[in-house]
Amino acid sequence: MDPIGLIPSFGSFALTVAAFIVALSIIVAVHEYGHYIVGRWSGIQAEVFSLGFGPVLVSRVDKRGTRWQIAAFPLGGYVKFLGDANAASASADEEAMAHLSSEQKRHTMHGAPLWARAATVAAGPAFNFILSILVFAGIFLFSGFATERPVVGGLKTLPVETTEIREGDVILAVNGVETPDYTALNEVIETLPSEPVMTYRVERDGQVLNVEGPALFPPRFDNIAPGSAAMDVGLARGDVVLTADGQTINTFSDLQEIVRAAEGRAVLMEVWREGREPFEVALVARETDLPTAAGGFETRYLIGVGGDFFFDPATRVPGPLEALSAASGQTWAIVRAQISGLWHMITGAISSCNLRGPIGIAETSGAVASQGLQDFIWFIAVLSTAIGLLNLFPIPVLDGGHLVFHAWEWATGKPPSEAALQILVTAGLALVLGVMALGLTNDLICP
Repeated sequence: MDPIGLIPSFGSFALTVAAFIVALSIIVAVHEYGHYIVGRWSGIQAEVFSLGFGPVLVSRVDKRGTRWQIAAFPLGGYVKFLGDANAASASADEEAMAHLSSEQKRHTMHGAPLWARAATVAAGPAFNFILSILVFAGIFLFSGFATERPVVGGLKTLPVETTEIREGDVILAVNGVETPDYTALNEVIETLPSEPVMTYRVERDGQVLNVEGPALFPPRFDNIAPGSAAMDVGLARGDVVLTADGQTINTFSDLQEIVRAAEGRAVLMEVWREGREPFEVALVARETDLPTAAGGFETRYLIGVGGDFFFDPATRVPGPLEALSAASGQTWAIVRAQISGLWHMITGAISSCNLRGPIGIAETSGAVASQGLQDFIWFIAVLSTAIGLLNLFPIPVLDGGHLVFHAWEWATGKPPSEAALQILVTAGLALVLGVMALGLTNDLICP
């Protein structure tokens, strides 16, 4: 065995584990802090705030009597409130409750008013959504929004550097087709011929010029999907496809057509990467279920890459309200896509392999982290939305199940019976464990 040869693999594994732990710990900490702080505001005393399960590694007790601790297994966390029989807060510790005064019972999860209990339960998922919105808004403020007119902010590196376009040029037309904004610029992509060089009409320093430049949408990889066929063979951002199946590739559309026509057959590609000689890779596209604008799904063969214009758009800094609005829209879009995906899996319209377990999430965490800090932060926001939504499902043992119990109590004037709670919680736990087992199985057997 060659120990040196194992270093890259070990490094990748270590990054995967570290990224998964960091992402999950941040999301769990925010979720549980939501329960804790709203419970505190509502007059409910927290006895333990734990990040992780199992043996306690480090802990401290604050002035309010809450023990803050980090445990050995960082796969979740919990807040145990005064009077709880366990960390799930599903039932009361009757013996402990019997020794509490009426005033003290008010500070327990089971003796507090209904509004306080419901608010404390709902706060966990709510804080996950808040985290997502704040992260997305922060990224929007940092990265900016593209200006309304298509202004060249910077030129991307391509195999052929011969271009007459400069930074600051406003693109008015491509091959004679007017492009007053990015909507028109995106629409013109469908009509452009497969040519490596195109004619652009640009506005520069108050003058209108006709200049030559590269294909508007070149076969350059601007992003690589985690766990995709492209990532598996070592392709990276900035790579440019020169040929595929022996055909010259001038535009990203050329590449899409060849991959689509191959229908899962290996496609041999010659790839250019800055600083090295062109090299060849064989990619086998995978059947992938993609959401459509109409709310459904379509199955296509994909290698897991995305393209963009040959230039980076000039940007403007949005206002805080605009960034928050866009971030809220982004979070809502993720929620809608997840609900749609789950429904289509239940009905059999798409493969259940779209459901992944801890191994798949960990691999995605590592893959995203390897692409850069901003991508990793974005992934944390996406995952936070997913966990917030999952916890709202009306399944006993999840926050959504507790909210259903509270709704029942509000409607009937009394909580569900202890016997009914035990049955429902057991059934809910079995369902959650079954879904986790399916996700883990998919991690091991699905491509």
